[in-house]
Amino acid sequence: MADKARLHYQGLALFCFTLVTAWETVSGKIRYSIPEEIQKGYFVGNILKDLGLDLKALSDRAVRIVSTGRSQYFALNLKSGHLITTERMDREQICGQLETCLLHIEVLVEDKVKLFIVDVEITDINDNAPRFQEDELEFRISELAAVGTRYSLEEAQDADVGASSVQGYYLSSNKHFSVDVQTGADGDKYAELVLEKSLDREEQAVHDLILTATDGGDPVRSGTAQIRVIVLDANDNAPVFSQPAYTVSVLENVAVGSLLLTVNATDPDEGINSEVTYSLRKMKDKASQIFQVDSKTGEISTVGNLDYEEAASYEMEVQAKDVGDLSARSKVLVTVIDVNDNAPKITIASLFSSVSEDSPPGTLIALLNIRDKDSGENGEVTCSIPGNLPFRLQKSFDNYYSLVTDRPLDRERVSDYNVTITARDRGTPNLASKTTILVKLSDINDNAPIFDQTSYTLYITENNPR
Repeated sequence: MADKARLHYQGLALFCFTLVTAWETVSGKIRYSIPEEIQKGYFVGNILKDLGLDLKALSDRAVRIVSTGRSQYFALNLKSGHLITTERMDREQICGQLETCLLHIEVLVEDKVKLFIVDVEITDINDNAPRFQEDELEFRISELAAVGTRYSLEEAQDADVGASSVQGYYLSSNKHFSVDVQTGADGDKYAELVLEKSLDREEQAVHDLILTATDGGDPVRSGTAQIRVIVLDANDNAPVFSQPAYTVSVLENVAVGSLLLTVNATDPDEGINSEVTYSLRKMKDKASQIFQVDSKTGEISTVGNLDYEEAASYEMEVQAKDVGDLSARSKVLVTVIDVNDNAPKITIASLFSSVSEDSPPGTLIALLNIRDKDSGENGEVTCSIPGNLPFRLQKSFDNYYSLVTDRPLDRERVSDYNVTITARDRGTPNLASKTTILVKLSDINDNAPIFDQTSYTLYITENNPR
């Protein structure tokens, strides 16, 4: 009976050692592609077949998606082995304006202790039409304006990317104006209203036009804005900025209402024609909730909270316009400086809460995933456990750490351990997170019975009854 027990625990020790060895291998990536806006339960791929697994692994629930804290858009069908969606996905909400939208899934096969990386690309569909921030645009143009004079038009915003974004602008038929589409250095298209024929206020004081923005999707989507041109008398000089571009760096924890910089544009005209008003242009929806410019002073300040992890920089344009709608533009670049405002996060990816007391050093107990959303030294994490425990931490790969045994164990001395894992970043001041794992030692038959004394002597009288 003792021989059978010894063979059983030797096999258990060999199995634990095999788990540690197998964990060092990580499978290559598998990539799927699905369109956005699909409904819950959409078939993404046969992950059982593509990973080379059998259906028994699913029935035993030994295969699962490892949660890393973000929204779970996918699930495993344990009957078919299919990877399916758990909710409708909006590419623009998930990835914004990124050209390639990739979601990373970590699939853990517990019995083989393998981690597979699966990438799912969310492709764009043309589900957003161009949209102007203002439905009505008004221009006041002098009747002395020269033919060929250009006036900047508001850009239409389209949440889609690539060919499904804004591709062209068109103006309703008229004899005085046309629209010219320019492509900036960054590839964005913007429109300018061009004066094709001299104006005569006495002949026509107001011109009503319709500006249409179209995208390149199939079918084509469009958005419109009304343009009203009010013909005025002479204003022949446009504002001029003091510099073509403005840059500023700011800490992400700057208080709301803080002044970032002041832009300045001058107009050589006199009187009311020299008065300049400022506005911010070419801002994404999020930036419009964070920055504002004083229309009179040109002071740009914050009206919302900055978050380096959400956006490390913002690029926009500031426009200076006079009463005649002559305008100039200058670029504004705001660089956000990271501060250490995120503590490391510890996630237990896999845990063997009970370990045999005769397990050899190096036996795997837990696999931990440790992440810090900050960057640079603020995001560099060190992981530690108390030094008086018979365990150690070792880095497995990427952001994963393994908790393993470090020396022989003895259940008769200590039957269980509370292992506190501390993750600390290198920011100033540094931030830390802790989690505690209970490790129980399972018994093996490694102790023989012991008598209290080496011999016993007793006396009895003879002729006692049975």
